[in-house]
Amino acid sequence: MPPPPEVAIDPAGQADPPVKSRRRRSLGRSHRSVLVPAGAGNFWRKLWAFAGPGYLIAVGYMDPGNWATDLAGGSAYGYALLSVILFASILAMVLQALAAKLGIATGMDLAQACRETYSRPVNLALWALCELAIIACDLAEVLGTAIALKLLFGLPLATGVLLTGLDVFLILALQNFGFRKLEAFVIVLLVVVGGCLAVELALSQPAWGRVLAGFVPTTRIVTDPAMLYLAIGIVGATVMPHNLYLHSSIVQTRRFDRTDEGRREAVRLATIDSSLALTLALFVNAAILILAASTFHVAGRTDIADLSSAYHLLSPMLGASAASVLFAAALLAAGQNSTVTGTLAGQIVAEGFLDLKLPAWARRSITRGLAIIPAITVILIAGEASAMQLLIASQVVLSFQLPFAVVPLVRMTSNATLMGPLVNSRALTIVAWTISLTLIALNATLLISFIL
Repeated sequence: MPPPPEVAIDPAGQADPPVKSRRRRSLGRSHRSVLVPAGAGNFWRKLWAFAGPGYLIAVGYMDPGNWATDLAGGSAYGYALLSVILFASILAMVLQALAAKLGIATGMDLAQACRETYSRPVNLALWALCELAIIACDLAEVLGTAIALKLLFGLPLATGVLLTGLDVFLILALQNFGFRKLEAFVIVLLVVVGGCLAVELALSQPAWGRVLAGFVPTTRIVTDPAMLYLAIGIVGATVMPHNLYLHSSIVQTRRFDRTDEGRREAVRLATIDSSLALTLALFVNAAILILAASTFHVAGRTDIADLSSAYHLLSPMLGASAASVLFAAALLAAGQNSTVTGTLAGQIVAEGFLDLKLPAWARRSITRGLAIIPAITVILIAGEASAMQLLIASQVVLSFQLPFAVVPLVRMTSNATLMGPLVNSRALTIVAWTISLTLIALNATLLISFIL
């Protein structure tokens, strides 16, 4: 007779739903460590308790890879691609809400759910692809941080890349103080990014009427091949596959009531949290594109697509010496923030797919090392000018991985046996599959264009 399924009991005495072979809770000590007030009439206090995971997710939507595509779009086409940023942000909100729902309904993150659902060969393939995407994402963060350090302090890129290895110890120290402290650190850096870009927008004095018009889609985006290529790049750089694994895990740091009604309420609160945070990400991405449009495009500089060029031109073109410093400071904060989510996602994926338990410092050191080694190698062999090409290549890798995260997520959240009362409605299922197929088509087009 087979043994009964393992059931984990949290400190509040509530049991996880039985899962066939799960051994560990997602994120170990942080699992259900944040208390959510009980009882009716505590909506705002509950929402405050749920605020945090969405901002860790939002970090991935404003990493240095996004900066490069937003700069290129704004300098080349002015405000016209703002509608693409809005479109990509709406897609991201839906997918992240599904990821949070999966974690709340099943007590598993997306990687654990894949391990329970698919055969071992399929899981190994999904794990390998996801690890590749995390390395690519981490590579973008490493390069973005190193470029910011060079711009601010004149450090060689290779030195800046090596210094990013110290981020591992910073993350470990923060997590030892509790998951809320880690979230607070991320939110503070997000405020820095938003504040710097808000000042930049004030200095650049954009034409706000044209800005608003830019959020309305035009047929030119489809009919102009070069514009379409940039639009696809913006979408591909916005929706990050590792964020789906991450969100399904970190939403479980909240100790909510595990009744059906408690889970429904948790899904609502988590969706509000992530949607508000992704609205901030929308502002940051739009601000970068608006800054490029109002500074470079109007001056006829339609060729600005890399971070260093933007830094060196902002101060003379805006007539403010602080403009370039603010740009680099925001880039540094964004790159530093992205390291937190990348290393956490690496831990979640390894433990979820493989049931592999490594010390936190070892897991994060491996993830960071796999990003630092190719960055150092390319910089030393091809020179510092190769950094932007490497940054773009990392976004292509992320585009390739996206379907292998989105399709399992939509399939699982549409599975009534797995999700119970929280299964996707028919309408939501249709919307989710439409989003998935759209992203797959756009990213396939981007990959084909990149290869050709």
